[in-house]
Amino acid sequence: MSDVRHQIEQRRAAAKQGGGEKRIAAQHAKGKLTARERLELLLDESSFEEWDAFVEHRCTDFGMESQRIPGDGVVTGFGTISGRLVYVFSQDFTVFGGTLSEAYATKICKIMDQALKVGAPVIGLNDSGGARIQEGVASLAGYTEVFQRNVLASGVIPQLSLIMGPCAGGAVYSPAMTDFIFMVQDSAYMFVTGPDVVKTVTHENVTHEELGGASTHTHKSGVADLAFKNDIEALLETRRLFDFLPSSNRAPAPVRPTSDPVNRVEPSLDSLVPESANKPYDMKELITKVVDEGDFFELQPDFAGNILIGFGRMGGRTVGFVANQPMVLAGCLDIASSTKAARFVRFCDCFNIPLVTFVDVPGFLPGVDQEHNGIIKHGSKLLYAYAEATVPKVTVITRKAYGGAYCVMSSKHLRGDVNYAWPSAEIAVMGAKGAVEIIFRGDGSDEKVAEYQEKFANPFSAAIRGFIDDIIEPAQTRARLIRALNSLATKQLDNPWKKHDNIPL
Repeated sequence: MSDVRHQIEQRRAAAKQGGGEKRIAAQHAKGKLTARERLELLLDESSFEEWDAFVEHRCTDFGMESQRIPGDGVVTGFGTISGRLVYVFSQDFTVFGGTLSEAYATKICKIMDQALKVGAPVIGLNDSGGARIQEGVASLAGYTEVFQRNVLASGVIPQLSLIMGPCAGGAVYSPAMTDFIFMVQDSAYMFVTGPDVVKTVTHENVTHEELGGASTHTHKSGVADLAFKNDIEALLETRRLFDFLPSSNRAPAPVRPTSDPVNRVEPSLDSLVPESANKPYDMKELITKVVDEGDFFELQPDFAGNILIGFGRMGGRTVGFVANQPMVLAGCLDIASSTKAARFVRFCDCFNIPLVTFVDVPGFLPGVDQEHNGIIKHGSKLLYAYAEATVPKVTVITRKAYGGAYCVMSSKHLRGDVNYAWPSAEIAVMGAKGAVEIIFRGDGSDEKVAEYQEKFANPFSAAIRGFIDDIIEPAQTRARLIRALNSLATKQLDNPWKKHDNIPL
């Protein structure tokens, strides 16, 4: 028995040592934490329970039978964040470059299966050289088993991915199917084919960072939600995001007590919208002034800036926010912003998070490029997302709500529960000048423009028909939103039975 205990201690120590002191030092020299150091920061102190620390790969080809390290390059288990259960895996780049073997994949699948059974989120810390070539198709099969579980878990439990090192080839598809992706600047990258392959096939010279670094995926592709300076910042912000989310689609989001009065009046909002209809203002200011204690967790701030998405709390409860941003492209909807917002709306609907939508949208962005790249199909994604959502939906039109974009932005006609307008709201088919030129065949005189504005470019036309429930004072927005959300707390609404929908992808 004492010999067995000695072996247990030896193997556990070997697992904790990973690839050894030299490789750990190399990891630190790159400014990166080790797999276990990352988990210590992510999880509550002393809460981590490790599984499968003794697992080793089964490969006997290419001399691999003489290279075995307990744990096999990934640390798996469960712990807590702010006292709430979470399942985790952390890839260890010091062991075989973090490459995935059949045994390694089995470890990840085990904790994902368990998370689904008990209804707890999964967080994956990715830092891997990809498939373990020595294992051939067995490694590819392992990846695919993980992919299958990502799909089964989607909409059932939140899935978060942190890219903290390389993530290339087939490995990218698992994070891509999770709900949120964070990346670490300068050390993380994601791409399907690397710079060498790109150069061979397309003759383009590109660096790892240019092809798939954190800046690329948060600014250009929209693949990642946020980028952080280092591992520590990424892990701490992951904890912050986690606190907004429910544990599963059957559990409520955590309620956080707040000292911020629910009936707080914000007089500065009365002057937020400029008198000139063509002058921009920062919609983010409105969000931060109505949420509890100004705490707004924005997602994808550097991609499709013409729309804002993120989480805040109102009266202690998590709310998802979607808002047009007049500071960028005048708040127009385009391909990127429609896709960005649609995915967020669907996440909130999956996990029963109420939606608040702030509207100031002059329409869809015109242009040959937008049309040829499918604005019709991509724009309809946002329409579809709002239409299918059954969670409480509260909308505030602050200024412009024109044409099809009015319809799309959580209008009353898409089963909006409570729809408000500010006195500055303009709800019409299009702007006054354009409308007058069409109606009066090119006669766009100031007099006729003023006549059209008086008749249509105001909230009354929609309010008379019941499409707007009330016209509210901007300063009262927080109080009215919280009151509306509280009234919707017991809302029940089901869509017709279907195997699954067919959103226009």
